[in-house]
Amino acid sequence: MSTSSPIIIVGGGIAGLATALAAAPAPVLLLTRAPGAKGAASAMAQGGIAAALDTGDTPQAHAHDTVVAGSQHNDPAVVDLLTQSAADAVHWLQSIGVAFDSNPDGRLQFGREGGHDRPRIVHAGGDATGAKVMEALVAKARASSHITRRAGVEVDGVLLRDGRVCGIAMINADGQREEIAGRAVVLATGGIGGLFAQTSNPPDADGSGLAIALAAGAALRDVEFVQFHPTALALPGLHSLPLITEALRGAGATLRDSKGRSLMQGVHPLGDLAPRDIVARQVWKANQAGGAVLDAHTVGAAFLHKFPTVFQACMDHGIDPRVQPIPVTPAAHFHMGGVAVDADSRTSVEGLYAVGEVACNGVHGANRLASNSLLEGVVFGRRLGAQLQQLSNPAETDATTSAQRHRESLSAVELEALRGLMMQFMGPLRTRAGLAEGLQECAAFAEAGWQGELAQELLRAAQRRTVSLGAHFLADQSEQLIS
Repeated sequence: MSTSSPIIIVGGGIAGLATALAAAPAPVLLLTRAPGAKGAASAMAQGGIAAALDTGDTPQAHAHDTVVAGSQHNDPAVVDLLTQSAADAVHWLQSIGVAFDSNPDGRLQFGREGGHDRPRIVHAGGDATGAKVMEALVAKARASSHITRRAGVEVDGVLLRDGRVCGIAMINADGQREEIAGRAVVLATGGIGGLFAQTSNPPDADGSGLAIALAAGAALRDVEFVQFHPTALALPGLHSLPLITEALRGAGATLRDSKGRSLMQGVHPLGDLAPRDIVARQVWKANQAGGAVLDAHTVGAAFLHKFPTVFQACMDHGIDPRVQPIPVTPAAHFHMGGVAVDADSRTSVEGLYAVGEVACNGVHGANRLASNSLLEGVVFGRRLGAQLQQLSNPAETDATTSAQRHRESLSAVELEALRGLMMQFMGPLRTRAGLAEGLQECAAFAEAGWQGELAQELLRAAQRRTVSLGAHFLADQSEQLIS
């Protein structure tokens, strides 16, 4: 293997870009399905970045809220690492050009979102934080000579030498199969929302990185925990739905049922700002009974500058949120589970790393706290990049094998049917009988394509967890908080 063999990063969202930048001056090859920030869920994130930066706030308080939201299923040491690194992550983003929203006196503005006991969320461009952060990261990556980017490729496997990952197998932009050697492979492919009928993710957030990790023999962890954002814009027939940011509820908007009654009053002490799994279940049940809306008329004229993304999405679909209630539905939003990794993002297979939403290091537990996702990508991406910077090439040997995702992709019709199945049986409200039925129905999809096999893994994991915990809520069982 050549001394110039690159670190190969699969995925160009916040976690992948943070890793790539921190690996300098080591050569990095960044492989993405789409050019620029297109296709990255990071760019669609409306919520901000949680960090204990305000007077009186502490990383310990942030950690407490993270663990409470995660139903105590979190890894405390990794949570501490995240929350203690948060302020530095925000300052680093500022140093590369992210202009977080400030008060007239120049101090940062702090918003409050579900599960937080105080305002500690920094935003950029109101509800456009993800887009603003991605804009700065992409610009920095393009100006960094150590990073080479190739777009329009489909990575579907890894190369193995003596049990160690030493490269990737892919279909390039010309449709030709290609293999590329690397000193390490980093999966930063995002989540699995594309496997559900309604999602806030891009359609191609389909779990491809998980499927690659499975093919390589890497262990998975907590894959039954799927977070559903309680308030996506309800648009029947559409798959990827515009998000209605939680910060609106932080600004006073309230959730109501079809008869105008409060959905969250008396359900949780934090009311409309309860942890997402609890709110999503209430919205799901209201939709089954006639509909759910977000009443945000009290935001008034502030909509235009505080929530421009939501305002435009609503207006594009004939809804003026200043005076009309916004129809909402839960949508698959974030995967707490993923490829099992340690605090240094190492998987169970030597030479293979995973970071961001595709990975599971235990930081989110059974339910992610709002505005910890972009933070996770930056903190653990930078941490991983700094370690890979010093990585030497492994000793060269001749024998190389390929481990690729199994079988073909599902057809469009099959994928639509699978998404419906997953929303029905793996949604915010599950039952043991439903999971058994879902597994049975999923068998045909597992035979037909890799997305079906991955869905089968999720259903099996959900079936194994026989009590409710966080986002895994069994409607036919009493909810229990266990570690």
